[in-house]
Amino acid sequence: MSSAVEVIINTGAGTADGGGVERALAEAFASCGVEARVERVREGEDLHGLARRAVSNGAGAVVAGGGDGTVAAVASALAGTDKPLGVLPLGTLNHFAKDLKIPLDAGEAARNVCEGRVARVDVGEVNGHVFVNNSSLGLYPLIVRRREKLQQREGGGKWPAFFRAALAVLRRYPFLRVRLNADGREIVRETPFVLVGNNEYEIERFQIGARRRLDAGHLSLYVAHRTGRLRLLGFAVRALFGRLRQAEDFDALCAQEIWVETERPKRLPVATDGEVNVMTTPLHYRALPGALRVIVPREVMGDE
Repeated sequence: MSSAVEVIINTGAGTADGGGVERALAEAFASCGVEARVERVREGEDLHGLARRAVSNGAGAVVAGGGDGTVAAVASALAGTDKPLGVLPLGTLNHFAKDLKIPLDAGEAARNVCEGRVARVDVGEVNGHVFVNNSSLGLYPLIVRRREKLQQREGGGKWPAFFRAALAVLRRYPFLRVRLNADGREIVRETPFVLVGNNEYEIERFQIGARRRLDAGHLSLYVAHRTGRLRLLGFAVRALFGRLRQAEDFDALCAQEIWVETERPKRLPVATDGEVNVMTTPLHYRALPGALRVIVPREVMGDE
């Protein structure tokens, strides 16, 4: 590791906006003899652009401090380069860090940047947008957009606005008619949601939402058939009892490339790692195996 790293901290992330966190980070980097050049940005600023500039400045790594959206924005600039990504999980959920067993404590995560090893992991891409966790269409991006509007109009916390938005969207409960092509296998569905994951998610028992590995070189696809709200709740119940994969009204498979076509609308909101963009169909998903170098704990993955 070089004696200097570029650190991009999203101060709008769940636990980032506090002096205690920054002191812990400064002490951890100093104890390793690493100079941390810190750039503080507010949510919505150009994280991708900052990361791209950081790639060419000679630092040993570019470190993303924030939630999964922040990590994905920085990772999108580093994917395909030799510059490793360090992760400071300062968000609310921190799925990417959890799946790589990166410490959730800020100080320990900073020490991992100094002392960990570099491993290659996959990323996913949809119409040029890189994601490290997942991408979805249907219910979830509609909920996120409504939540953002509620917060802009009324203020308040993210989670209360999210639950209000979810109730409003579920009352309408819209469906999408999609034609999917996953490595040549065609599927036509009318569905409330489509989820594409970077590698395979656990969807049964108590590991729901976790991934055992991020270097298998494929995407995972999950599609519910046309079903009502109660049946959607039934998916969660079946998952807890380990029976979701056997459900006749749910598709789960892996592929390296996925095409998604819709008759109407041609432009629709698509979520990537919690951020929503409007994209024009067809949507082209592809796995980018080993495209991202990430600093992980030494006991988690072997050297690249």
